[in-house]
Amino acid sequence: MFFDISIMDIIDVVLVALMLYYMYRLMKDSGSLNVFVGILVFIFSWLFVSKMLQMRLLGSILDQLMSVGTLALVVIFQEEIRNFFRTLGSHRHFGFLSKFFSRDKKDSNATEVMPIVLACNSMAQQKVGALIVVQRNMLLDDIVKTGETINANISQRLVEAVFFKNAPLHDGAMIIQNGRITAAQCILPVSHNMNISKKLGLRHRSAIGITEIYDAIAIVVSEETGTISAAIGGKLIQNLDARKLEEILTKQK
Repeated sequence: MFFDISIMDIIDVVLVALMLYYMYRLMKDSGSLNVFVGILVFIFSWLFVSKMLQMRLLGSILDQLMSVGTLALVVIFQEEIRNFFRTLGSHRHFGFLSKFFSRDKKDSNATEVMPIVLACNSMAQQKVGALIVVQRNMLLDDIVKTGETINANISQRLVEAVFFKNAPLHDGAMIIQNGRITAAQCILPVSHNMNISKKLGLRHRSAIGITEIYDAIAIVVSEETGTISAAIGGKLIQNLDARKLEEILTKQK
């Protein structure tokens, strides 16, 4: 035969292609697509120079770069790599593992959910802007560090007081972890998804952005329209009423 290719070779090629495609999708979701493309370009250049052209001097230099490349990538692109593995861990196909290893998760109950729902409903009626992120399985400690620590029980009045117009902490996001308000005025990653409507502001883009990386629930109260939205898994659910918001928080927690 002209080509000595077995079925296992074909399966091997298909699996590698699927793996590369899956990594591409994850890198794209985690905002690290440029890193992925750069790595592929370098690998293909190395293979072309070393294996096909058999250029010894340049090939040996690239061989040395490949040998230390893994360590260099970890040092240089540590944030992108963290985002990649966060996205991998929060992917819907592996969500059961997060739930299995989660130790501090509490059952959802009215004492946690209802103050959030009532506060959002009240702020929506008054057209007070708000951005609240509720932690699920993945820890939000890195996000908490960007804001001001509160560490208080959840109450409707406290939530409304934080987001009151011109209040010191009304800008940024409130983080809720394990049934407590952990921090406020936190900075969230903004989604760069080009398919997001131009009508949506920074709060909505931040809500989508945080849920693209973490498995959290992000609630947005629009200051312009007085509507309530919730972002889950990078998707935005708009025009929620109090009952529907309660349903989402109770079901997803």
